[in-house]
Parts: sequence; C-alpha cells; structure tokens
Amino acid sequence: MGGMVMAGACLQGVGGLGFAMFCAPLAALWFPELVPGPLLALGCPLALMTALREREAIEWHTTGFALLGRVLGTALAMACLVWLSVSTLSFLFAALILAGVALSLGGWRVDHNARNTTIAGLASGLMGTITSAGAPPFAIAMQHLPPDRLRATIGAIFFIGAAVSLVALAVVGRMSAAHLLLSALLLPWMLVGFTISSRLRRRLAGVSLRPLLLTLASLGALGVLVQTLARS
Repeated sequence: MGGMVMAGACLQGVGGLGFAMFCAPLAALWFPELVPGPLLALGCPLALMTALREREAIEWHTTGFALLGRVLGTALAMACLVWLSVSTLSFLFAALILAGVALSLGGWRVDHNARNTTIAGLASGLMGTITSAGAPPFAIAMQHLPPDRLRATIGAIFFIGAAVSLVALAVVGRMSAAHLLLSALLLPWMLVGFTISSRLRRRLAGVSLRPLLLTLASLGALGVLVQTLARS
C-alpha cells in the first residue's frame, strides 16, 4: 500500500494529477478497503501541497468554474450511489474519457473556457466520488495549460473538491473512522512521494505535460474499468 501511495503522489506532484488514476485500479484489485474514501482522504492534503508549492500560478477563475461543476457532480453522485448502478456509471465514464483522449490525439482541441471547465468539474465530481479517480476530465480539458499553471490550478480544485466528496461519502455512510485511520497510517508514504516529485519537477521544467496527461487519462479510464470488473 505504501509503495503504491508513494508512486501515485510522485506522479501527481510532477504532472498535477495521477494519484487516484494510478492508485484506484490497483487498490480495487489488491486493497479494496482504500476505495474510495481513504484514497480521497490522502489526495486532499496532497492536492493542497501541490497548489501551495506554485500558488502564484493558480488560475482562480478556472478554479471557481471547475469547483462549481465539481459540487454539482458530487451532489449528483450521491443520488447515483443510492439509486443507480455504480458499475454501469463507471463503464460509461471510462468510455467517455477514452473517446475524449482519442479525439484529442486525432486533432480535436478542447478550448480552455468556462463552459468546458465547468463540464469537466461536473464529470470529475461524479467520477471522483464514485470511483476515487476524478482527474481524467481535467486532463482533457486542461491539457494545453503551461505546466506550472496546470499543477497549481488542479491542485486547488482537487483540494476543495476532494473535501466535498469526503463529506458526501460520510453522509451516505461510505467514510468511517477506520478509513481515516488507514489514511493516517499511509500519510508518510504520500509525503515521501511528494518530496521526490519536487526534485523531478525542476528537472522537467519547460517540458510539455500533454503526452503525460493524455496517457494518465487513458490509464485512469482503463483503471476504472478494471476497478469495476474487480467489484463485479
């Protein structure tokens, strides 16, 4: 568990996202007790540290629209957890993300505007609350941002969004004291991974993160499929 959390934290510290996309499918196979609550509880402070490290680069207007969508998506996810099949929704999310990646690679450019950011936030709120992996929509919507603005802005979004999702999980009985204790035990591993990412980030300064983001989005979508199949 610790090694997985450390690697995921390092990925997110370098690329701005990747923690849940890396950890969620592996946890579904080997450590199901981590999904979704404990991973969200670890991702929340990780996102805060990522945002604070490059806080001068945060796009606050983008953050606002993304959080609006995220809150709406989280509220919708609460209804889905009660009334609808999680497996069906997970398959749908994964298919839409893979389609978005394919279109992006084919030349489709997603404009970085308020509408697309809000839609990405809505999809992220749904996916993040249900599967722990809420980053793929932002990987597509923000793939053309400069690396520092991408990391800082997504960090701010994920910090507040993860906190909202944790409250939602607690309301529907999916987050307990035992889950919080497990998160606390894994916290040192997350901190080590983030520390390593700070060194790697400086070495990769000026390198486009778009290939990494689309790769992580694809792996995250495939991971959601694996996670869903493991629960079936």
